[in-house]
Amino acid sequence: MRNFLSDKVVWVGLKSAVNILKSAVVIQEACDEFVPWGAELSDKSPHDDEYCLIPDDLQKYLDKYREALKTDKVTDTKTKKPEEKVYDFNWLEQTLVGSFADEAAHVLNAIVSELQKNTSDDVLSNDLVSIIGFDFLDIIPEIVKNKARIVSEAIKISGAFATNERVLRDPGMVQTTSEKHVEALREQRMAQMVEDATRTSRFANVERPKYKFVFDKMAEMASKNPIFITGKSLVLPQGTERFDKPEYEEIKIPNEGNQLPPAVAKEYPRIPIAKLDKISKLVFTGMESLNNLQSIVFDAASNTNENLLVAAPTGAGKTNVAMLCVLNVIRQHINEVGTLKLRDFKIVYVAPMKALAAEVTEKFQSKLRCLGIKVREYTGDMNLTKKEIEETQMLVTTPEKWDVLTRKRIQDVELMSKIKLMILDEIHLLQDSRGAVLEALVARTLRLVNTSQQMIRIVGLSATLPNYVDVAKFLRVNLDKGLFFFDGRFRPVPLDTRYIGVKARGGRFAQLNVMNQQAYKIALQHIRNGKQVMIFVHSRGATAKTCESLMEQASQEGTRREFEPDPDHHRYHELSRRVKNAKSREVSKFFQYGFGCHHAGMIRSDRSLTEKLFEQGLIRVLCCTSTLAWGVNLPAYAVVIKGTEIYVNGQYIDLSVLDVQQIFGRAGRPQFDTSGEATIITTHDKLVHYVSLMIRAAPIESQFLSKLTDNLNAEIASGSVANIDDAVRWLSYTYLDIRITKNPFHYGLNREQISDLGGIHEVKRKFIIDAALELDRAKMVRFNEKIGSLACCDLGRTASHFYIRHDSVQVYNTGIEKTASISVMYLLDLIASSKEFEQMRVRNEEMDELDRLNKETEYKVVGGVENVAGKVNCLIQAYLNGSYARVSSLNSDMNYLDQNVSRIARGLFEIVRKYGMCHLTNELHKMCLGFENKMWWTWHPFYQFKTFVNKDTNRPAMDKIERKNLTLSRIRDMPKKEIGQLVNNQKSAEFIKKMANKIPRIEIEADVQPITRTIVRVVLKIHIDMIMNEGNGGEPFWVWVEDPDNDRIYHNESFTVTRKTILGQAPIDINFTVALPEKIPSAYLIKVVSDRWLGASETCAIDLRGLIVAELHPAHTELLDIQPIPVTALKNPDFEALYSFSHFNPIQTQVFHCLYHHDSNALVGAPTGSGKTACAELSMLKVFRDYPNGKCVYIAPLKALVKERMDDWSKKLGGKLGKKLVEMTGDIAPDQKAIVSADIIITTPEKWDGISRSWQTRKYVRDVRLIVIDEIHMLGEDRGPVLESIVTRTNFISAQTKANLRIVGLSTALANARDLADWLGIKNFGLYNFKPSVRPVPMRIHVQGFPGKHYCPRMALMNKPAYQAIQEHSPTKPVIIFVSSRRQTRLTALSLISLLAGNENPKAWINYELIHELELDALIDRVKDVNLRHTLEFGIGMHHAGLVESDRRIVENLFRDRKIQLLIATATLAWGVNLPAHMVIVKGTEHFDGKQGKFVDVGITDVLQMVGRAGRPQYDNEAVACVFIHDIKKNYYKKFIYEPFPVESNLLGVLPDHLNAEIVAGTVKSKQDAMNYLTWTYFFRRLLMNPNYYQLDTLEGEAINEFLSELVEKTIGELERSGVVEVDEEDNNLLFASSLGRLASYYYLRHETARHFSTKFNKNMTSEDLLQVLTEATEFSELPVRHNEDQENEHLAKQVPIQVDPRHYERTEIKTHLLLQVHMSRGTLPSSDYLLDTKTVMDNAARVMQAMIDITAELGYLANCIRVVRLLQGISQGRWPGDDPFTAIPNVDQKKADYIRSKMRIKCMGELVFKNPHDKTNILETIGLQGKDFQKADEYLKGLPAIKCKFGIGTEDNTNDFVAIPDNYFNGDLRDEKSWVKLPAGEEFVLQVKMTCAYRGKTIYAQTPRYPKPKLEGWFIIIGNAETGELLALKKLSQFNTKSKTEMIFFEVPETKSILTVYIISDSYLGLDQTYDIRIDPQE
Repeated sequence: MRNFLSDKVVWVGLKSAVNILKSAVVIQEACDEFVPWGAELSDKSPHDDEYCLIPDDLQKYLDKYREALKTDKVTDTKTKKPEEKVYDFNWLEQTLVGSFADEAAHVLNAIVSELQKNTSDDVLSNDLVSIIGFDFLDIIPEIVKNKARIVSEAIKISGAFATNERVLRDPGMVQTTSEKHVEALREQRMAQMVEDATRTSRFANVERPKYKFVFDKMAEMASKNPIFITGKSLVLPQGTERFDKPEYEEIKIPNEGNQLPPAVAKEYPRIPIAKLDKISKLVFTGMESLNNLQSIVFDAASNTNENLLVAAPTGAGKTNVAMLCVLNVIRQHINEVGTLKLRDFKIVYVAPMKALAAEVTEKFQSKLRCLGIKVREYTGDMNLTKKEIEETQMLVTTPEKWDVLTRKRIQDVELMSKIKLMILDEIHLLQDSRGAVLEALVARTLRLVNTSQQMIRIVGLSATLPNYVDVAKFLRVNLDKGLFFFDGRFRPVPLDTRYIGVKARGGRFAQLNVMNQQAYKIALQHIRNGKQVMIFVHSRGATAKTCESLMEQASQEGTRREFEPDPDHHRYHELSRRVKNAKSREVSKFFQYGFGCHHAGMIRSDRSLTEKLFEQGLIRVLCCTSTLAWGVNLPAYAVVIKGTEIYVNGQYIDLSVLDVQQIFGRAGRPQFDTSGEATIITTHDKLVHYVSLMIRAAPIESQFLSKLTDNLNAEIASGSVANIDDAVRWLSYTYLDIRITKNPFHYGLNREQISDLGGIHEVKRKFIIDAALELDRAKMVRFNEKIGSLACCDLGRTASHFYIRHDSVQVYNTGIEKTASISVMYLLDLIASSKEFEQMRVRNEEMDELDRLNKETEYKVVGGVENVAGKVNCLIQAYLNGSYARVSSLNSDMNYLDQNVSRIARGLFEIVRKYGMCHLTNELHKMCLGFENKMWWTWHPFYQFKTFVNKDTNRPAMDKIERKNLTLSRIRDMPKKEIGQLVNNQKSAEFIKKMANKIPRIEIEADVQPITRTIVRVVLKIHIDMIMNEGNGGEPFWVWVEDPDNDRIYHNESFTVTRKTILGQAPIDINFTVALPEKIPSAYLIKVVSDRWLGASETCAIDLRGLIVAELHPAHTELLDIQPIPVTALKNPDFEALYSFSHFNPIQTQVFHCLYHHDSNALVGAPTGSGKTACAELSMLKVFRDYPNGKCVYIAPLKALVKERMDDWSKKLGGKLGKKLVEMTGDIAPDQKAIVSADIIITTPEKWDGISRSWQTRKYVRDVRLIVIDEIHMLGEDRGPVLESIVTRTNFISAQTKANLRIVGLSTALANARDLADWLGIKNFGLYNFKPSVRPVPMRIHVQGFPGKHYCPRMALMNKPAYQAIQEHSPTKPVIIFVSSRRQTRLTALSLISLLAGNENPKAWINYELIHELELDALIDRVKDVNLRHTLEFGIGMHHAGLVESDRRIVENLFRDRKIQLLIATATLAWGVNLPAHMVIVKGTEHFDGKQGKFVDVGITDVLQMVGRAGRPQYDNEAVACVFIHDIKKNYYKKFIYEPFPVESNLLGVLPDHLNAEIVAGTVKSKQDAMNYLTWTYFFRRLLMNPNYYQLDTLEGEAINEFLSELVEKTIGELERSGVVEVDEEDNNLLFASSLGRLASYYYLRHETARHFSTKFNKNMTSEDLLQVLTEATEFSELPVRHNEDQENEHLAKQVPIQVDPRHYERTEIKTHLLLQVHMSRGTLPSSDYLLDTKTVMDNAARVMQAMIDITAELGYLANCIRVVRLLQGISQGRWPGDDPFTAIPNVDQKKADYIRSKMRIKCMGELVFKNPHDKTNILETIGLQGKDFQKADEYLKGLPAIKCKFGIGTEDNTNDFVAIPDNYFNGDLRDEKSWVKLPAGEEFVLQVKMTCAYRGKTIYAQTPRYPKPKLEGWFIIIGNAETGELLALKKLSQFNTKSKTEMIFFEVPETKSILTVYIISDSYLGLDQTYDIRIDPQE
C-alpha cells in the first residue's frame, strides 16, 4: 500500500504485527516461518521472511481514512491546499486532548520522547501510528515535519516530560510513569486491532512449521511483550531485567537451564562409545559416550551423506559432530580387504581464525593419527606445497586461504574431485565483513557439485542462529533431515548474560572510567562468592592498565585483601618462587594482589605461569586479550568483556559476534560450576546491537553485495562464469539469493521491483551488469553488453589470484600509464595508494610519531604523511627498516601491512611483467623479495638470515662485512679461516660461509638460433649451485629477455630447481623463441633471478650485431587453374579401378605428370587433407608399370600411420592389384621370406634405417626402386636424423649401384622447400610446395592463450572455453579435441560431461537419428574400458593407445558414421587414423617428456597435422580449428600456424650413432670420408643457409671447413671413448669398426649403451646385476615418469622381490626396473599408462638383451650369457627365470604345477612337451582346467616345440665328412677313455647340430601370451667350458618352419683336456633348455 504519511512504499503484511500489533510472532505470506525470537520491531529494516500487502481485514482502516478525505474531515495535502496553521506543541495538545482526555498528558509525553530520538521519518511515522492509532493518520505528517518545533516548545514547558520517577514492571521492563499509562492504552488498542485483523485473516490458522531436530525453547515460549532499549523495542525472554541509570543501562537475561524435555532425552539417549565401530572407538578413546547433542546428530552425521547445519551454543560439542562426519568419509574409503584408500579423498575444514585453525589441526591430528590420516594447517602462517596438499587427507584452513586456492584450482579436476567433505565452522560469520568469502566458497562448491555431479558434503557448524532456516537453505540442507538447532539448554554450563551500555558523557575517558567501575563491581561480587573472573580487553597495554585500575578501586574501597591470593594454598610458595623469576614485570607486580594479565606480547613461559596461577586459583582476576579465549582452554565462572571497540587494519571496528561468543564460551567450568555468567560492557549506542546479536534478535543478512565485483572477477578468472546468464546462475547459489527474497528492502529494492514477478531476478541481473561494467572499466574483464559475454583479462586474473580489489587495479592502471619508468619512490607511493589500505586513518595522536618515522625513511614520502597513502608509505618504509612505532595503533597498522603488502607487490609485479615493462619488472621483483624478507633490497643479502643478523654477538661481523664490501662471490671463494680473520670471529666464519652458499649462485650459457628473419630461438643452459635443505620442494626462479634500449621484456617464464638437480649438478635446459624486431638491437640481456633470495641473479648478454638471419624463402607453388585430370589418364584399367572418384583433385592434377610419367625425385608440400596419399600411389603405380620386379618402400613416422596405410592398401593394392605387402614396425616382425617376396614394404624410419644399414648383404634393399617418405618435414623433429640418415644412405646406394632409385617426399607446406629439394636432388622439375591455404575445405583458425604456470590447472581452464567453442562453431557437427595424454582424454571428457549436465539435453551429442538407443547400449556393453563406457553415454568418444583394439574400433566407427559428435584423442589419431571433423580443438600444445621430466612444446608439425583434421570435403564448405595454448607462446604458434615453418636439421644431436653405422657399413672409412658424408646430409644444406642456428658465425670457406673438421673430430672422439670405433694408430685418418661398434649398429644401440655394457660387464654377475645393467641402458631414458608416478613407483617397489634405490623413484631406470619385475612377477600395475609403458619397455628390452647376449659372448662370459638368455625367457613368459616352468602354462599356478610334478610324475617341461596331444589334454583336465582356461592352456602346450638334437664334428674344409656323435655317447662314463673325442689342439672345428621338432604348433610365433606382441621363436646354440666359465662359441637360430634344421657352429679345440658343454637354449620358453657334454682330448 502507499503510505499516506510519507508518500513512500511500505510493506506490511501481518507486518502490522510488528509496529501495530507488537507481537513476537509474525506470520509470513508463505506461512512457513516465524520472525525469530527477539527480532527488532521496526520497519526501518524489517526482518519478515516474506512481505505482502495489508490483509483485507485491515482495509477498513484505509477505507475510514479515505472517507475522511471525502468529507473534508482530513486534509489531503495532495488534493487540497491546507489552511495556514502553526504546528507546534500547543496545536498537538489541543488536537489530542479531546480524544485521550486524562491520558492525554501521558500520550503527549510518549510522542515527545519518540520525536527526540534520532530515527528516520519512516520509522518515526510508524512508531507514532502505534501510539495514537489510525484515527490520527492525517496529523502524523505534520508532527513529523514540525518535530523540532514541537520538541523545543515541550522542553520549555514545566518539567512535565523530564520526570525521573521509575517503576519496575515484569518482565524486565523499566518505564516512566507516563510511559506506563501510554503502554497500557497502547496495548489495549493494539489487542483490539490484532483481534479484528486476524479473526478472518487467511493467516489466522497458520501454524509455524516444525522441524524434527530443532530445539528452540525461546521461540516456543516467546513473550508477547517487548522491551525498549535505547528507543528500540526487542522481544526478550521472560525474567529479563532492565535497569536504566544515569551512567549506564543494564539488561540481565537469565539462562535457559540445561534440562532437556523428558521426551527428547528418552527418544535420543546418549550413545555409548562401546557400541560404535572399531574406527570410531579408536578415535573417541577416553570418552564413555557421546553427549545429548552428538547422540541426536549421530545418525545423520555418521550414516548419511546429507548436508548438515548444526547450530548450538559454544562448548556444546560441535567439534565431535565434525569428527563423526569425517569418520563417515573415512569408512566410505576402506576397500574390501580393510585398507584405507588415502589417496582417494580429501576433507576441508574451514575455520574463521588462524588460532582456531591451529587448535583444530592439533585436535584432529591427535585423534586421526592412529588411522594414518594426515591433517595439516593451511593458513597465512602455514603454506603447503602442491605435493604436501596431495599427500594430505584433511586440510584445516581459513576462508580466505581456501578461497585463494580454489580460485586458482577450481578447474583442477584431480584435486576437486577428491574433496568429499567441507566443514564450515562458525557459519554465522555470514553476517560479518568476511561473510562474503564464505558465500563465495559455498557458491563455488555448490556449483561444482551441480556441474560435475560429484558428491561434496557440506556441514555447517554455528553458534545459535536467528534465521537458521535461511542458512540451512543456503547450504542446501534437507530441513527435515539435516537441520539441527540446539538452544541454550544444550550448553554444558547454563549461562546468565549481562549487557551494560555506558552512557557517560565527557568523551572516551569518562566512558572508560565507568567501564572500569562496572568491571570492578562485577569482579568484586564474584570474588566474594568465591569465584574467579576473566576480564577481556582488546590490546596488550589495556591488560595492565585494567589491572591497575581495579587495584586502585580496591584500595580506595578497602577491598584489596579480598582479591589477594590465599597464602595457605598448597602450591602458593612453590608458584610464588616461580613468579619472582618471571621475565615480565607485570607477573610479579600483580600476583601479590591476586590479579594477573595475559597477552601475546608476554614470553611463552610467563604466559604459561599465569595460566597455571589462574588454574590453581591464586589469581582471582585475570585481565587478558582474546588470544586466551581462542588459544588456551582456561575457563572461569565469570567473564567480562570490557569495551567492544578494537583497532584492526587501521580503523576501530566493533568486536565481532564470533569473538563475543568465543569469550562467552569461557564462562562456566563444567567440572565445578552449575552455571556461569558473561558480561559485555559497551557504549550505550551499541547496547541494542550486542543484545540483538546474542539473543538471535536480528536475522543474519548477506554481506555479499559489498564484495560482488571482486568475487565476480574471481569466477570469471577461474572460467566458471563466461556470460551474464552464468553470473546470475552463480548468484543463485549465494546466501544473498536467499535473503534478497526475504528482506528485499535491506538490499535496496523498492515496492515496484518486488511486486513485479521478475523484478528480483532483474535486480540481481542489474547487480551483475553493474559489477561487470566496473570490471570492464578497470580493464580486468572484457564485457560485451550486446551479447552479455564476459572474458577475463590478465589484469582480472592477476587480481583474482592475488586477492587485489578492482578499485586498486584502477589505481595501478592510472599510475603505471603515467609513470612507465618511475623510480622506487613513486612505486612505493603507488603501492601505498592501494584501496586495501583505505580504511587506515591518520589520527592526531599519531602525527608526532609519523613525523619521526618519516625522518628515517629511505625515500621521500610523496605528498607527506598527512594523508592515508603517505602514512602507509611511511609505515612501509619503517617496516623495511625494522623500526618499531611508539604508538600502538601504528604497530597494529604495520602488522596489517606485513600481512598484505607482499601480496599486493606480487600482484603489481605480475601486472608489469605481463605488460613487458623492463624497468618496472626489475624494480618490483626486488621490492617483492624485500617485503617478503622484511629488509631493503639494497642491503647486504645476509640480512635475509634473521637468526644470524639479529644476534648482538654477530653485529660486529655484519658491520665489517658491509664496511669491507664483501660480496657473496668473494665470500664463497674465501676459505673459512680467512673469513674469520676478516670479521675477527672464527665462530661466525662457518655460518657466514654456509649463508653464502645457501644463496643460489647462477651461471648462464646462452646461444641464439635464428629460425626466420623475425624469430630466434634462445637456448639456455643454466647452472645453479646452492645448499638446499632436505624437504625443500624446489627453488623458484625467473628468466626473462630484456631489450634495455626499448625498455621491453620480450619473453619471461618461471622454472623450479629441485634438490635432485642441485645435487646432481645437472644444468637446467630452457629453450624459447623471441621476436626479432625489424631493426635488430645490439644485444639482448638474459636475466635469471631467484624468486626467493635477494642477491641471487645473473645477467648474460647476447650480442646480436653479428647475427646472420635466414634468407627470405622463395614463393610457394601457385595452384594452377587447370582442368582436373580424369582417372582414365592412368591408361590402365586395373589402376583406374582403384579409385572411386572420376577425377583427381587440383593438387593431384598438377603433380600427376611428374609422379606418373617421370623417374626424377619429387617433393610435394601441401596441407593435410589435400590428397597426398593418392600422390604416393601415383608414384607407386609407375613402379608397378615400369619396374615389375622393383620394390616400393613407404616410410611413415608413426606405427599408427603405418597400420592405417597397411589396412587401406591391403584392400586396394593388395586385393585389386594382387601386390604383396609387408608391415615392418616395432610391433610387427615379419620373417625374411615375407620381406624378400613383398612388392610394397610399409615401415617406420627406424626399422628401414636398421635394415638398410646392411644394404650390401641384402638384395631386397638393392631391389628397391621407390622410397616414399611421408611427412618428410619431420626432419626437424626428434626423429628427423633417422630420415636424414635414410635419404643420405639412399643417395649413396643409388650412386654406388647405378640403379634408378627414386625418392618422393610428402610434406605439409614448407618455408624452405628449396633447401629440401636441393638435398633430394630435385632441380626445377619435381618441387611442388603449395600454400597452407590451399585446402579442399577453407578453414578459420582461432588461437587462444591461457595463463598459468602449471600444466594441469591450465588444461582444466580450457575445458569450459572448449565447450563454448563447440556450442558456437559446431553445435551439431563432428568435433575432435586433441589432448596430450590418455589422462587428459579422460579428464576433458568428464569435465565436458559436467558442463553438458547443465544443458537442457545432456545427450545432445548423440545423433539418435542415425543410431537407436538400444543399438548404442549394445555397443557400450561391448566396451571394455570403464571410462569410455561412461563417456559414450553422452556422445563423447575417447581414443588413445591405452585402449584395446576393439574399443578403438567401436569409437572410430561411431564417430566416422556421425553417431557420436565428439571425439577426444591423443595426437596419434592425427597421424594414424583418417577421421576428419568439421571442427578441431587442439587443447594444449605441450606434452610430458619423460627424459627431461617436464612438459615440453609439441612441434609445429604436430599442431598442423591436428589442425589439418578439420574439414570434411564431402560435408563441409568451411572448417573451424581452435588452438588453445599457453599465453606466453601464443605469438609463436600463431605465426607458424598461418605461415609455413622452416625445417632445420637435428642430426648433430645423434651424429655419433649414425656415423658409427656408416663406419660399420663401410661407407665411411676415414675422417675425410666422414667429412664427405656430412656434405651429403640435409644438415650441411641448412648449415650454409642458416649458420647461426648451428653455432657457425661466418660463411667463409675456411671457417666452414674448420667447423666440420672439429665436428668430425669431436664425434669420432665420442665413438672412440665408447669403444665402438678404432682409429688407426699409424694413420690417424683411418677408421675401423670394433666388434662392439658392429653390435651397436646391428642392434640399433646408442653408443652410450655400448660403452655402458663394456664398462659394467664382469665375469661374475648375478641375474639381479644383469637386470640392473639392462635397465640402465640409454634406450630406456625416453620412458616417461609422469607427475606423481614417483609415488606409484614407491608402491610398486614394495611388491617386487628385488629392491631398488628408494631415493630415486622418479628416475626412468628405476621405473624400468620395476616394470620388468612386476611383469615377471605377474603383479598388478596401477594404471593403463603403466601397461603401455611396460609394452614400450619390453619392445626395447628384447633388442637390448639380444645385444647383451652377443656382447657377453664376445667377452667369453659363459655364465653371464646364459643368465641373460634366461632373463629373456622370463620376460617372454612373464615369469622369473627361477620360477617353476609349469607355471608359465596359462592358468596353472604353483599348486597345480606341484600336482603335475608329484602326482603325475612329470619332472620337467621337457618331458611334458614330448607327450602326445591326447596325453597333454588329459593332464590339463586332471588338474582341473575347464572351459576357456582349458582352451588357453591346451593351445599353449600344443604350440610348444619338442626339440631333439643330433651332433657331429668335422672340419670346415670337409663339411660332408662329419663324425656323428651317437646318442648313447652323452650317457658315457668319464673314466672311459673311449668316450673322449680326440682332436688336434688349437685347431678350429665345426660342430654340426641337427635339430628336429617332434611336435610343432601351427604358428611360426612363440607361445608367449604374456608378451605384448607376437614374438618369433629363436634358439641359441652355445659351446662353453663350464669349469673355466669360458664361452667358446655362440650361434643364434631363427625360427624354423621345417621339421628339422641343421646348423654349423665353429669352435676352437682347447689346449688341455676339457669337457665342452653344448647348450641348446630357447629365447622364449622356460624349462626347454638342453645341455650336452662333449669330452675333448686335445692331441699334439
